[in-house]
Amino acid sequence: MSENIIGYINNNGELVDTQSAKEGEGKPIEFDNSDEALQIIRHSAAHLMAQAIKELYPDAKFFVGPVVDEGFYYDFRTNEKIGEEDLKKIEKKMKELAKKKFPIEKYEISKDEAIEKFKDDDLKQMVLKNIPSETVSIYKQGDFEDLCRGPHVPNTGMLFNVKLTRVAGAYLGGNENAEMLTRIYGIAFADKDSLKAYQKMMEEAKKRDHRKIGSEMELFMFDEDAGAGLPFWMPKGARLRGKLESMLYKSHRKRGYQPVRGPEILKADMWRTSGHYACYGENMYLTEIDGQEYGIKPMNCIGHILIYKHSVKSYRDLPLKFFEYGVVHRHEKSGVLHGLLRVREFTQDDAHIFCTPSQIKPVVLEVVEFVDAVMKKFGFDYSMEISTKPDKAIGDDEVWEIATQALKDALDENNLEYGIDEGGGAFYGPKIDVKITDAIGRKWQCGTIQVDFNLPERFDVEYVDEDNERKRPVMIHRAILGSFERFIAILTEHYAGEFPFFIAPTQVIFVPIAENHVAYAKELSEKLSDMDIDSEIYDKNDSLNKRIRLAEKQRVPYVVIIGDAEVANSSVAIRDRRKKEQYNLSEEDFMLQLNKQLQEGKI
Repeated sequence: MSENIIGYINNNGELVDTQSAKEGEGKPIEFDNSDEALQIIRHSAAHLMAQAIKELYPDAKFFVGPVVDEGFYYDFRTNEKIGEEDLKKIEKKMKELAKKKFPIEKYEISKDEAIEKFKDDDLKQMVLKNIPSETVSIYKQGDFEDLCRGPHVPNTGMLFNVKLTRVAGAYLGGNENAEMLTRIYGIAFADKDSLKAYQKMMEEAKKRDHRKIGSEMELFMFDEDAGAGLPFWMPKGARLRGKLESMLYKSHRKRGYQPVRGPEILKADMWRTSGHYACYGENMYLTEIDGQEYGIKPMNCIGHILIYKHSVKSYRDLPLKFFEYGVVHRHEKSGVLHGLLRVREFTQDDAHIFCTPSQIKPVVLEVVEFVDAVMKKFGFDYSMEISTKPDKAIGDDEVWEIATQALKDALDENNLEYGIDEGGGAFYGPKIDVKITDAIGRKWQCGTIQVDFNLPERFDVEYVDEDNERKRPVMIHRAILGSFERFIAILTEHYAGEFPFFIAPTQVIFVPIAENHVAYAKELSEKLSDMDIDSEIYDKNDSLNKRIRLAEKQRVPYVVIIGDAEVANSSVAIRDRRKKEQYNLSEEDFMLQLNKQLQEGKI
């Protein structure tokens, strides 16, 4: 066996390490930066980190240490307080252990033996309770061992390109009423260059953090006294959001969507019928009105179904497209809240398309075209992934298979590439997830297209076909942005706050040199207002240089200087804040240039 092989993909599509692979079975995984290899490398790095922590903090007890999208983490308990300043010390110990090239060995024992072996470790006892099999596997390296399914690299000497990224708190088992454990995150790669590139990207990401830029530009705010995860939109942020909403509204209408709006609270029986109560109830906010239980909506589907059912629909009405900027509320755990990226109240650019089964393919492809147009407008590359039936789902397997195949056929027949996320579907249907790549190479989950045979069945949704028989339509759930909050957070980081002209919260700042230049600045500002262009006038009693610096800090597309020559010639002096250069245009040419850039916002 090659020393470069660290595992296999077995005949069941599962990752196994070299110790677990059967001879001649499966596809080998080499030590590189492929997705499969990184899963094994990062899982092994988590154990190396735990081994280092155990040596530095002998009282440490460990819960779980999985691979996640951002690398890996381990949850553990120790009597000592561990902060960001301790990460270098842990990394140093990890390097020492890696140099010793401990073999990473797997052995199996019965669950009863494991319960006895870890009888003094309450965290391990909790892990064992969640293991259904009667046999458990343990991985050992040096003096450290832990319950684990694997897979792992053959020895610790392969784990030098590791970086610990942050310390956080995490509730035991995700239960807010349980104790808080320490969680350390890290990242690992097969080679040094990839780790350096990642670190460079993370440094750039810190500069682009939407929370930092949002505060500097006064776009949005949070108030913990008012409630966690509930964003407040300040005037500039509301202008930015309004422009994005307006762009999307016109694009929907152009594509034949009809605007609708449903209430934000419905009787709980509606959510029971839909399946949300059973499958999503822990994420809902419930209350009681007049002795009856109500639920604040976590999704907009039911409102659109009831609007559809208000009148009889014919096959000639299909596909029927409803869209809504629907405000939804979801009970997210406090530990996962993160700026605008993860909030408890957000607004979806939601739509539901009712169509016949034969219309699924053209409808899905039309939505994909819409997604493509929006992503190209903002300079995003993107990929698609089909997510299949999850463990917690409603509906028969046969119906799920029909819906999943319909998505695959739509993409296959048009040579559109996609990946598969097994078990990642919504509880009522499979979906296509749209993952965008931003300016510094990070991937984000945004839009989604879901095929649903289940909710039309549960709510007895019908249309009359050409033979005058009642038939069941298919319901396509779709969002292009996902939510305005999340998409604006991504846009802010993608552009580092330097938004394109057509959505910039403030598009022009006028800086009059002296008091007698303010009137002309106001005249220009009023003309821009008539063109739906937002501008401000910096005419406070500060020096000219200070006002220009303050204007440039706002990351506006245009800073315009107004002096004697500009007033006399009906012109403007435009300062290019990126190049620190200045050029002049006539007022007419300036207005034409702005209008042209405004039109670039059409989708």
